Amino acid sequence: MSSTPRHIVVAINPSAAFGKNPAAGEQTVSALEAAGYRVTALRAENYDLLRGQLNRALTLTPDALVVVGGDGMVSLAVNMVAQTSVPFAVVPAGTGNDLARGIGLPVGDLSSCISKMVESLSREPERLDLGRITSVDGSEVRWFASILSAGFDAIVNERANAMHWPKGKSRYTLALLLELFALKPVRYSLTVDGVHREESAMLISVANNSTMGGGMKVTPEASMRDGLLDVFVLRPLSRLRFLRLFPRVFAGTHVTEPEVVIERGKTVVLDAPGIVAYADGERVWELPAHVDVVPAAVRVFV
Repeated sequence: MSSTPRHIVVAINPSAAFGKNPAAGEQTVSALEAAGYRVTALRAENYDLLRGQLNRALTLTPDALVVVGGDGMVSLAVNMVAQTSVPFAVVPAGTGNDLARGIGLPVGDLSSCISKMVESLSREPERLDLGRITSVDGSEVRWFASILSAGFDAIVNERANAMHWPKGKSRYTLALLLELFALKPVRYSLTVDGVHREESAMLISVANNSTMGGGMKVTPEASMRDGLLDVFVLRPLSRLRFLRLFPRVFAGTHVTEPEVVIERGKTVVLDAPGIVAYADGERVWELPAHVDVVPAAVRVFV
């Protein structure tokens, strides 16, 4: 390291994992300062305030951004630094942490993750692909690192986000069980690399990474380094069949079942009435959406 400490901006989610890791931000800042970095730590009561702080901090062109939290913080990071010169690192202290899994961090061991993050700053960051979502009229653009989902899983997210109890992953599980009673296929308009078809499906996901929702291996062969998106389609099935199939998604063994279709492409246009898209666990907007992969769109310390 040079005699002048490199400038690192650290953005901290104070409610990461519903407040279960309150010391993660301080531990990260302390480790960076001990390694000789000059640190600007950002904290705020909500994402909007934190986004404003981060936007101002990035105008100073720091040497790197470190986000402390889950996939919501990763979403904030990639939507700030995509296609810029600022690389970022993540300290996985949230409930999902799917980007962290994708780059090989030891999720669940906070001290090891912080140590590995500090060590990675001494190497060149790796360029990874991102998914880009564009509204039909082109007026809005959102980036995602892992997976865009639109269907039953997005409906469950909508319900879970409106619930105040229980906390943690159990809230998603409860929301899933409640929505299961209304489970029914959706009629989608799906175009992959210019080839259009209609699909009746329970859900469709567009993946740049292998996992979502805290380790569900929805598209186990997806890669952030291949310049392709994996399109996951779950075709109609009964509630009982869904309950039997769902646990297998954590091992990625569901992909051999006849209701599961996965294909690869570079561009996806997705539409369905009344369905809201989520990306990296964050609400995007109601379909339609145009999704494409942008190779090497972001620099990440791994």
